[in-house]
Amino acid sequence: MIGAGGWGTTLAIHLARRGHDAWLWGRDAALVAEMRERRANAVYLADVSFPKALRVTDDLEEALRGTAIVVSAVPTHGTRTILKRVATYIDPGATVVSATKGLEQGTLFRVSEIVAQELGDSTRVAVMSGPSFAAEVARELPTALSVASMQPDVVQHVQNEFRSPYLRLYGTDDVVGVEIGGAIKNVIAIAAGVVEGLGLGNNARAGLITRGLAEISRLACAAGARRETLAGLAGLGDLVLTCTGTLSRNRHVGIELAHGRALQDVLAGMKMVAEGVRTTEAALALAARVGIELPITAQVEEVLAGRKDARAALEDLMLRPQRAEIG
Repeated sequence: MIGAGGWGTTLAIHLARRGHDAWLWGRDAALVAEMRERRANAVYLADVSFPKALRVTDDLEEALRGTAIVVSAVPTHGTRTILKRVATYIDPGATVVSATKGLEQGTLFRVSEIVAQELGDSTRVAVMSGPSFAAEVARELPTALSVASMQPDVVQHVQNEFRSPYLRLYGTDDVVGVEIGGAIKNVIAIAAGVVEGLGLGNNARAGLITRGLAEISRLACAAGARRETLAGLAGLGDLVLTCTGTLSRNRHVGIELAHGRALQDVLAGMKMVAEGVRTTEAALALAARVGIELPITAQVEEVLAGRKDARAALEDLMLRPQRAEIG
């Protein structure tokens, strides 16, 4: 497991519980030393103890030599850098699972594309996404995810190795749909937080989620995804959770922005990364590349950049020319 944040730590704990000889790698040597001592991640998951089978290290070579499954759970903006470092340590036959949700700024690549570029086109790569708060998975609460790969045997392999009485994985070959759904739902969740922070009610939130799903689907399909994928776990499922759940980091950002706090102050007070902040700009750039509009995302960008306050952005959304719902 590359990445000792909340999700990386949770997945490492989960795999160790499943009976795997699991390693958790973190870049912060001090945190790694503390995790070894406490047998818990006090920063991101303090109330969950590590299984005996889980080992912790800050040495990539130690963690990766001979490893059959490598899971990357680092933020999108750090993915390429860490993959360059691990490339020489990963066995050619290993399966690489991306558990990161986002788009690379500048290049607009999805994470699976970055994996292929840095580790080689022949890499066995899968993408895992869906409605999943790390803290609930760590507590063994029932969770369902999507796992996507162009190689059916890779999908089956990941399903077999990750499944448990509390974690179920559904397979698909629509890598684009799963990755775009997982990335853009974070942007819509910021908007949902704004709705919550302004006290605009359940009608507004339901409307936002529905039109947000239309926006995600439009972008995903323009990028080559199948529309039905966005009606599943990696689209609608993840969107609903992130827009409504109190553990959502992106929703929290929106709430605080609605309360008038500056973005840099909000982010400075957070331990974990809110991927939607960086993804917003990348999503708009990708939309421009494929020739579509993302009105909610565009207003989120205005608020994040400080060019509009939350109420002005909402008004501009509501007063856009009206149109048919489908089409």
